[in-house]
Amino acid sequence: MRSLDLVLAILHHFFIFGLFAILVAELVGVRRGMDATTVRRIQMIDNWYGVLAGLILIVGFSRAIFTAKGWVYYEHNAFFWGKIAAFLVIALLSVPPTVTFLRWRRENAPPADAAVTRVLSYLWAQVALFPLLPAFAAAMARGYGEF
Repeated sequence: MRSLDLVLAILHHFFIFGLFAILVAELVGVRRGMDATTVRRIQMIDNWYGVLAGLILIVGFSRAIFTAKGWVYYEHNAFFWGKIAAFLVIALLSVPPTVTFLRWRRENAPPADAAVTRVLSYLWAQVALFPLLPAFAAAMARGYGEF
C-alpha cells in the first residue's frame, strides 16, 4: 500500500508539473502574427494538456480512494474540495482556447489579433488560478480543512 501511495504521488506531481509546463508553452507560443506551422504546434501541445488533465484526475482520485489516507479523509476536507473546484475552473477556462486552436488550424490562416488577445486572457486566468492547486494540496496534507 505504501509503495502504491508513493508511485501515485510521484505520478500525480509529475503530471501537475507537466500540465503547468504545457500551459506556459501555450502562453509563450500564442502571439500575434502566428503562421500555420505555429498554430499547428500550439494545437498539438494543447492535445497534451487534455491528456495530462485526464491523467491527473485518474491518478488523483486513485490516490484519494485507494491509498494511505483513503476517501474518508478527503471527502470531509474543504481544501480537497477547493482543489477540485480550482482544477475544474482551470479546466473550464481551457475549453475556449482549445476550441479556438482547432478553429485556427482548420482555417489555416493567421489568427486575428483580437482572437489572440482573447485566448491569452484565458491562458493568463489559468496561470493566475494554478497556484491554488499546490496551496490547497499543502494545506490538506497537513490536516487543515477537515469538516
